[in-house]
Amino acid sequence: MREITAMKPEYLQASLDLVEQVFTEHENAGEGKLVRRLVEEIRSKKYYLPGLELLMLEDSAPVGYAMFSRFHIGGRHDERLLLLSPVAVRTDRQRQGISRELIEYGFVKARELGFTAVLVEGNPANYRARGFVTSVDHGIVAAPSVHLPHPGCLMVKELTPGGLCGITGEVEYSVYGALC
Repeated sequence: MREITAMKPEYLQASLDLVEQVFTEHENAGEGKLVRRLVEEIRSKKYYLPGLELLMLEDSAPVGYAMFSRFHIGGRHDERLLLLSPVAVRTDRQRQGISRELIEYGFVKARELGFTAVLVEGNPANYRARGFVTSVDHGIVAAPSVHLPHPGCLMVKELTPGGLCGITGEVEYSVYGALC
């Protein structure tokens, strides 16, 4: 039986292990360690939202993970804007709708908390079906310090109509040492 839950203390370590394993298997050990450090760092910052660090459990074991955290552009908008990163699904459980369920559940919870938009960096093929569009079309661009394979890899989604109104500028990750 699958269930989605917000982070609980008993899953803090298991979720880090899951994220590191998935990114190691998909990319390499360095990427796995980097993403693990990013999760640890987000948890330690003021932008962390425990209710939006989500797990998909199967028989009480984590098989999927998604973290939404507050995000700012130019020191503004962190009361409206979220960053979706990372998302990880155990390799043997991919292509079974787990990330879709986690992300959609996160959208609902984020709306309930008053957030109006979500930013994500990743493969557009993985996020377009969830309603993400290229951020450049909304005046949100990657700062020179953010190296994207393609500008279309930075995407946004409105959680409410007009949710991106007035949110423009350069995305940079200087608040997170793991990404610098």
